[in-house]
Amino acid sequence: MKSALKKTSYLLGLSLLSAHLQAETLVVLAERIYTQAGPVIEAGVIVVEDGKIRQVGRQGQLRLPAGAKTLQAAVVTPGLIDARTVVGLAGYLNQPHDQDQLETSAAMQPQLRALDAFNSRERLVDWVRSLGVTTFHTGHGPGALISGQTMVRKSHGNHVDDGMMQPLAMIAAQLGPGAFGAENRSPGTRSKQIAMLRQQLIKAQEYQQKQQQAEEGKAPSRDLELEALVGVLDGSTPLLITAYREQDMQSALRIAEEFGIRIVLDGAAEAYLMLDAIKAAQVPVILHPTMARQFGELENASFTTAQKLHQAGIPFALQSGYERYVPKTRVVLWEAAMAAAYGLPYEVALASITIDAARILGIDERVGSIAVGKDADLVLYTGDPFEYTTQVSQVIINGQLVSTEAH
Repeated sequence: MKSALKKTSYLLGLSLLSAHLQAETLVVLAERIYTQAGPVIEAGVIVVEDGKIRQVGRQGQLRLPAGAKTLQAAVVTPGLIDARTVVGLAGYLNQPHDQDQLETSAAMQPQLRALDAFNSRERLVDWVRSLGVTTFHTGHGPGALISGQTMVRKSHGNHVDDGMMQPLAMIAAQLGPGAFGAENRSPGTRSKQIAMLRQQLIKAQEYQQKQQQAEEGKAPSRDLELEALVGVLDGSTPLLITAYREQDMQSALRIAEEFGIRIVLDGAAEAYLMLDAIKAAQVPVILHPTMARQFGELENASFTTAQKLHQAGIPFALQSGYERYVPKTRVVLWEAAMAAAYGLPYEVALASITIDAARILGIDERVGSIAVGKDADLVLYTGDPFEYTTQVSQVIINGQLVSTEAH
């Protein structure tokens, strides 16, 4: 065991050392910088050293390092954050061998770890990175009552540990017909779903109590499934509940209140019907992609839900989500642009895929805005990021220039 831990630490150390050695001193000049930490900076400059942002300000007002590599762009934003995806577990081929986002042998499997299924060389990871996504919250997807765990990782690195921010971020669950058992398997109704979920949380409570009360050497036998749910009960791991219908979101809020657990609503197509309840419960929302296809459980989805969440003062982020067709994911930049076209204020739309997403995921101390001391994750554009003809010209992660082809 000790040797395995030492080996893991050694490999992680090599990975971090490699990233440090490759990080360059960069000077980024831009006509406009959306820092998401303060006002927009016109004719701005960003200085990057050792993978971190060292200076931010107006051109001509900062002392720039000699010999630094200089990059230029029309616009610069923080690295984009995809608040909910299955990229890295679901592959671009859409074939059984590259689909690890859902295991269907049981209705509830919270012990399934995202990092054990993540493929860092998956082409979809490269694709979303080239379009400005520098950090994503990925893992097990919808389709089961509890499908497994999620993680937060940077979109660069050849080993799963490279760029890892949270190996366990949340536990993914789903309420509604999308998580009914196939071929008459349980659960087959909404009431059965809630009964099963409540029963399992009660079992986890009993397991937790036994652990706390056990004398040394007399702890209960380890149960990975219940251990994962203990993290939900003690507040260390939020329960990410995919729910589109109002009635399913109401059930999610009842479960959260009954067990005193932290939840995040995912999808939330009919959130506009219960804004007051969501706000009163202080539950953040990872909203469905703006352009999600409006059928089935999303038949009442709206292009203006993001605007209504903002007006109600509910914390939310946008996501790429999960699609059943190739390429399996959407692009959050375009989803935010569409939300802006339907009434969401421009900088709020940008915040929904940068700083607001970072806050919901608990990673805002490192990413989500352009501020001194934060990770140097930057996206350079040829024009307005929300303009369809604009291209992402360059992407920087941890001070490394990781994409230079315009997309």
